[in-house]
Amino acid sequence: MTRTEKKRGFASTVSERRELILHGNSFKVLWMLSIPTLMMAAVSALIPLSDGLFLNNSAGHVVAGAVGYSQPVIQMVNALSLGLGTAAMAILGQLNGMGDMKGIRHFSTQMMVFSTFLGMVLAPVMVLAAFVLSSRMDPQLSPLVFTYLSLYATVIPFLFLAAIYNSFKNATGQPEATFYRMIILLILKIVFNALFLYVLRWGIVGAVMASLASYIIIALWMYYDMFVKEGELKLSLKGYRYDKVAIYKLVRLGIPTMISSFMMNLGFFLINQEVVAFGPVALNAQTIASNINAMEFTLPSSIGTTITTMVSVNIAAGREKNARKIFFQGCLLTLILCLIMIGIFIPLSPTLVQLFLKNPTMSPAVKKEIFSIAVPAMNIYSASVIGFGIFMAVQGAFVGLANTRAPLIAGVLRIWILRYIFILFTKKTLGIFSIFWGNLFSNVVAAIIFFIWIMNVDWSHQGLIRSAGSNIEETTSKK
Repeated sequence: MTRTEKKRGFASTVSERRELILHGNSFKVLWMLSIPTLMMAAVSALIPLSDGLFLNNSAGHVVAGAVGYSQPVIQMVNALSLGLGTAAMAILGQLNGMGDMKGIRHFSTQMMVFSTFLGMVLAPVMVLAAFVLSSRMDPQLSPLVFTYLSLYATVIPFLFLAAIYNSFKNATGQPEATFYRMIILLILKIVFNALFLYVLRWGIVGAVMASLASYIIIALWMYYDMFVKEGELKLSLKGYRYDKVAIYKLVRLGIPTMISSFMMNLGFFLINQEVVAFGPVALNAQTIASNINAMEFTLPSSIGTTITTMVSVNIAAGREKNARKIFFQGCLLTLILCLIMIGIFIPLSPTLVQLFLKNPTMSPAVKKEIFSIAVPAMNIYSASVIGFGIFMAVQGAFVGLANTRAPLIAGVLRIWILRYIFILFTKKTLGIFSIFWGNLFSNVVAAIIFFIWIMNVDWSHQGLIRSAGSNIEETTSKK
């Protein structure tokens, strides 16, 4: 470590952290900066994993499959909140950099109110989607999907509120608040899943109630943290008036992320349509494999976020050579994590799948069929984590170079072209396993394509970054 690292410790002021990124041991700094993101990713991955365990072992494999089928639909609606959150972080981060505390309070209040209102407006859209989708699917799954999606509409406003809260905290240098929120959410989900699914036996309704009850409590905590708790950035609804300019800026900046996230989840939904054709058992097996592998995929891919930060700082400082070095080191760290994940998950795959098959009402034949699909699926998913990890590292570098077009193209290519078309061409010969091999194929090929692309990109993007910054500054001054 450098003398600064030893003297002050790693977690210090923003300016000191910038010095570490520019002049410290880049591999050590890369690893240290990634630790909070890795912890956040681990907790995030545990939420669907715990949900899946409760659903399979209490409500049954058909209910669990219906919930798994519904997730891309929910995420398509939630894509709007992710776009707003990304835009909010850009705006608030710029205001924070200028030391404009009044501007942060004003924009944050505007964003909170608008985001919550938009979530309430979109709730009926979820009910309409539930009606349309459930009317044309397997009779065994149809009523469950309709019930889950239509009731989950009540959770949507809270998802939008959480997206802006996360952006507010991250942009103002309080990322620990979002980590605490995620831990509390995980604990609440476990408690309410136990209550509604194991104790009350409410089935698919209990699955929604567990989410709703958890998010209501989290929303009350977020409201206290932002509007009641005393502090420099305490918000207030007193004298609130709708600011058209602020909301226009928020929506305009968020549109690219909204489109990217929506298109990606639409692709996942279409892939789920192919899985449904193989029946509820196959759908459940695929959901189990996905829930378990979420941790395996999330941890290595988290390095991409740190690559973005370190590459952008070095490029802005005119240290192109160091930025390239950090990217390669990021790929190496990602590869190490991927190999560790593979070494853990492949040997444990039979044991992990068995944890989801403890429901006493499930017949041995169904358990055997789920096991025979889920275990090989997990192993194929595990093999694909290397391609996915490198792909996310490349995406992180592109964003650090202020190239937001490449990640949008990458997402569409990986899901829509490479994966979906692979599945359509191979499903007759590979059956349900075309889904899993398609994941491996698309991740590896996309990683190769975009790694070659970034190697042929001019990394001298200082002018582009200054231009992007001045554009944001200009729109801020118009307010």
